[in-house]
Amino acid sequence: MYTGIVQAVRPLLDVTTYPGHNQFTIDLTPELLDELKIGASVSVEGTCLSVTEIDGSQVRFDAMTATLERTNLSSFKPGRSVNIERSAKMNAEVGGHLMAGHIATTAEIVELSIKETGAFIKFRMPPQWGKYVFPRGFIGVNGCSLTVADVEDNVITINLIPETLRQTTFASYHPGELLNIEVDHQTMVLVDVVERTIKGTLARENLLP
Repeated sequence: MYTGIVQAVRPLLDVTTYPGHNQFTIDLTPELLDELKIGASVSVEGTCLSVTEIDGSQVRFDAMTATLERTNLSSFKPGRSVNIERSAKMNAEVGGHLMAGHIATTAEIVELSIKETGAFIKFRMPPQWGKYVFPRGFIGVNGCSLTVADVEDNVITINLIPETLRQTTFASYHPGELLNIEVDHQTMVLVDVVERTIKGTLARENLLP
């Protein structure tokens, strides 16, 4: 599990393509390397990946084809920076909201505005996933726990505070790029239950004489 609080932005050193998976090499800080072991889970741009090799500060992760198809990791090139968070420890403060690192979908950036008077990002969700996003609700975007400011026709608006811009990769984004999205699991369950209940009620009423 993760808290959605990005701990560091680190450089992606290498991407190696193999049949069925890609391998990513990322340079981590001493703090991120502390007690890190093979098999440990690390959030890379919001995607939960397992450590496969550790060579000094260079750590390697494998992403299988299914992961590449569901996330933006398939577009990763050496030289870019990525949001990193180690998995949360027991009794750790949850500054954001609990996240699993399981990406539901990708969303296309529509607009990014960064000005002294304020900053925001807008992105378009696929309709089947947009129904789980509500104003003032939580959403995971590239591994960062954020509060939704507005939702209109599946276009999500999120206001970005200076600390978020400083501590994450958001300032480098451009319209047209894809974001990794993790919807709030509790919200998803609630919406699905309500939908099934309404459909069941309507079906029973239609059967009445």
